[in-house]
Amino acid sequence: MPYPEELVQPMREELTRLGVEELRDAAAVDAAFEAAKEGTLLLVINSVCGCAAANARPAVAMALQAPVTKPDRWVTVFAGQDLEATAQARKYLAGIPPSSPFIALFKRGEPVYVLERRHIEGRSASAIAADLVQAFEKYCGTDVMPEEGPEMPEIDTYGASPLPPTFRSIL
Repeated sequence: MPYPEELVQPMREELTRLGVEELRDAAAVDAAFEAAKEGTLLLVINSVCGCAAANARPAVAMALQAPVTKPDRWVTVFAGQDLEATAQARKYLAGIPPSSPFIALFKRGEPVYVLERRHIEGRSASAIAADLVQAFEKYCGTDVMPEEGPEMPEIDTYGASPLPPTFRSIL
């Protein structure tokens, strides 16, 4: 059962007011990916998760403002709300476990850089934005493709703490 629209509307607007295109059904997802087969596309799987999505959305905003070549298209689906659209978007991420929030940069229809929840949770928006900007510099407006599947940030996502990541992110 989806979250109530009243709950997610402010979180939707954090991205849509920046010009990120919201995809609400499977057909819209397929159309966006079809249109981006020759260029780059940034997919944001939005979420109500306060411990991770609360920094993912501002990170996307910061990355949008960076003075670098950006993806040709920016799109978002909302996990837990737009169930059909989210399921369809995840079909383009074969072999990558589902998580939300989640951010992926696609080039020529293939994922080239991904930020899973584990790369987002417990990190600042500016650190996440720096990862995105670095990916934009490498893949947008260039011919570069990763050698073996999509790249991910090289970070110690959980460290040696005995606390679960959810608790560490609020400390």
